Formats: sequence, C-alpha cells, structure tokens
Amino acid sequence: MAVPALMAVAGVFALSTAIAQDWVAESVCADNTPAVFHACALEAAGSFEPPRSSDGRPELGGFWMLPGGQFGGAYEDLEEHPGELDALGGAAAIVDPPDGTLPILPWAAEQSDLNAVQYIHHNAACLLAGVPNTMYHGGPRQFLQTPDHFVILSYNAHAYRIVRLDDRPSPGEAIRLWNGDSRGWWDGDTLVIETSNQNALPWLDQRGRFYTEEARVVERVTLIDPDTLHYQATVDDPNVYTRPFTIALPYRRIGDETYEIPELACYENNVELMEVYRQVGLALYPGISPEEARLMLEDR
Repeated sequence: MAVPALMAVAGVFALSTAIAQDWVAESVCADNTPAVFHACALEAAGSFEPPRSSDGRPELGGFWMLPGGQFGGAYEDLEEHPGELDALGGAAAIVDPPDGTLPILPWAAEQSDLNAVQYIHHNAACLLAGVPNTMYHGGPRQFLQTPDHFVILSYNAHAYRIVRLDDRPSPGEAIRLWNGDSRGWWDGDTLVIETSNQNALPWLDQRGRFYTEEARVVERVTLIDPDTLHYQATVDDPNVYTRPFTIALPYRRIGDETYEIPELACYENNVELMEVYRQVGLALYPGISPEEARLMLEDR
C-alpha cells in the first residue's frame, strides 16, 4: 500500500475510533467477520419485520458506520490479509467464492500487481472511489430515502450517490461516471441497486484490483434488526474475472441522535500533492478498456 493511501486509512481509522462509542452495539448478528456475519444475516432477515416509511418500504435512513477495523480490511484488500506497517489487516470480505479469494484472470492479477506500484491510488488524489469501493471506503455514511430516490452521503472525498427508484431511463453508455449510473428497486424488504456506466478508473482495493467499463455491480441492502444493515455487492466483469464474485459487510447504526457527518478537506487533483507523486514517478491510473482487456486475455 502506498504511503498516501496509508495516511488516508489512518485518518479514517482515527475518525471511526472517535465515534465508536456512539455505535449501537447490540445486534442479532454481532460478529463482524464478513463470512460469519453474512451467513447470520441471511437467516436473520427472514424473521425481522423492519420499520417502514410512509410508502410501506423498509426505512433504511440514518447514519451508519462499518464497525471496528472492517473498513480497513476490504478497503485495503478484499481477500484476507495480515496487519502490517501499511495495513490494518482483516478477514476476507469475499463471501462467494466461499474460499474468500478473487476469481481473477491470471493476466489481470499480474496487472493488479503492476498497478499498485506504478499508479496513484484514487483516494490519494481525492477522486471518487467507484462502486462498490465507495461503500467500504471508510468513514460514516448517511442514507436518505424517498419513494423515488435513495441517496448515499459519505465522509470520504465529497462522495455521494443518488440512486433512482423510478422508471426513468439510463443516460446511455456514452456517459461514463466515476460512480456510474445506479438504478434501484425493491425485492421484498431488500433494496437492490444495479450500477453500470462506470469509468473504471478507481480500484476495488489498494492492491490495484480493477475492472473495466463493462462491469456491472448489483448491491443488496437489507435491514436485519433495528440497528444493523446487511450489505452485499456482486461484481460481474468477465473481462477481468472468471466469474462474478460477492462481498458482504455489516453496517452498524450510529446511535448519537445529534451526530453529523464531518467535512473532509479533500479536493480532486490536489495540485501540490499530485506534484509530489509525479516527482517520485507515480501517475494517475489510466484504466483498461474492455477491448484492451480482451486483447490481453487472447495474448495469454
């Protein structure tokens, strides 16, 4: 992990530690280990009757935080990894495949290793984190909900997402966005969000794992008790991965009723900071197009 990324993680860790006493600790699924939590949450969701908004949908609004060091785990490395000088460490966030490893194509695994030493992590340049990374990117989040929209506000790098819940059409693949185009709908008491049209310039984690513009991400958000959300994200990009894979994480409610998300003083392409990176030979990650990815696969 690069030093700038480490500094960003350290800052978010300090923030999460500072508000940890405000988390609601009790939960029907108290174990934060992703695989353990995931199995428990799938069972718990079937027996929980969630509070509902005026339109009869589960009320997901409020302030939420990934507990303990779990944000560091997925943010640093989707697979299991130890704590080191430049990493908090954590269990695998991947729950499918069940062994917790990414089903990445060999050429893409090699490219990921190169990415991590050649390019600046998007967080170090204060750029948006993409989907799903923005959901485990560290720091608190606020969810706002109406019948037509689900809005996600984040502490990190001025990030926000507006998920449309109505039938308005997609802007089309000609428009590529850092956080893509997200459309949501309800599957029973679970909010399902499908995201496409990403520019594929962020990474999935600080190990340089990536995706292309053809990636599709399906997230599922389910309230399993009054103060716990089960978050899942399935990433499907056959240009880079041999099969779709799924991560799962717990969100815990911030119980302080006076809580507000603090401002992070971070802006895109911070000129002075970017010059430091360039002086040591680092550049912004340029992305890999679907066509380039398919050529890399054919060459192998």
